[in-house]
Amino acid sequence: MDKLAILLIVASFALLEIFSTRLFAKPGQTREDAIVEIISVLILLLVTQPLALAGGGLMASLIWPDAAGALATIPLVAAIGLFLIFDDMTQYWWHRLSHTVPWLYKLHRPHHNANYLSVRVVYRNNIFYYALMPGLWFSGALVYLGLGWVYAGYIVVKMLVITGAHCDVRWDEPLYKIRWLSPMMWVVERVISTPATHSAHHGKFANDDATHYKGNYGNLLFLWDVLFGTAKITRRYPEQIGVENLPSTTAGEQLLWPLVRSHND
Repeated sequence: MDKLAILLIVASFALLEIFSTRLFAKPGQTREDAIVEIISVLILLLVTQPLALAGGGLMASLIWPDAAGALATIPLVAAIGLFLIFDDMTQYWWHRLSHTVPWLYKLHRPHHNANYLSVRVVYRNNIFYYALMPGLWFSGALVYLGLGWVYAGYIVVKMLVITGAHCDVRWDEPLYKIRWLSPMMWVVERVISTPATHSAHHGKFANDDATHYKGNYGNLLFLWDVLFGTAKITRRYPEQIGVENLPSTTAGEQLLWPLVRSHND
C-alpha cells in the first residue's frame, strides 16, 4: 500500500510538471541527464534501498538477537520520533557532510549537476551515495525492532514533502501571497522543506541573494536547518539552478565515481 501511495505522489507531481513546466524538456538538459536520472533511480529502488534496509535489520539482529519486534508496542509519537531522528536527522548531517567532505561531494554532485529542479532529480545521486547513507541502515534496524508499520506511513509522508520540494511547480508561491495564511506559512516553512527553501540550496550563483548552497540541507524536516544554524528563508527562488564553475563530468563518473573517473581527477 505504501508503494502505491508513493507512486501516486510521484505521478501527481510529474503530471503537474508535464502540463506546466515540460517534465521531459527542462532548460539546459542533456542526454546524459536522462541517463543519470533513470539509472540512479532504478538502482536505488531495486538494489540499494532494499539491501540497505535488509542490512540494517541484519546488523541489528546480530547485535540484539532477541530484540525482534521489541519496540512494536511503543506509542506512535515515539515511533515517529525515532524515524525523524535516526533517518531524517542523520540524512541532514549526511547531506551537510556531503557539501563539506570532498569525496562525499563526488557522490552527491550528480544531484546538483542538473541545471533544473524537477521530480526527476529527487533521487539523482551517485549509486554509492545511498548505500553509505546511515539513515537507511538505521531505518532497517528500526523495522527489525518492530516499527515497520510506522515506517510504511513515515516514508509516504517524507516522499510527499521531498518530491514537492524538488518539483519546479512551486506549490508554496501562491500561498505566500494570501495574507491570512502568512502565520501558518511562517510555521510551515520552518518545519518542512518547501520549493522556496530547497530551491535556495540548488541555486546556481553565489551572488544571487535567493541562493543558499551551503545550507538548507533538510529533507523532510527543514527544522534541522533552523536548529543547527544552516537555514535561510527568503520566500524567493534562485534565478538559475545548478552550480557555477562546476568542472565537466560524464554520466559514468556521476553514477560510478570512484570506479569511473574523468580527466579532471
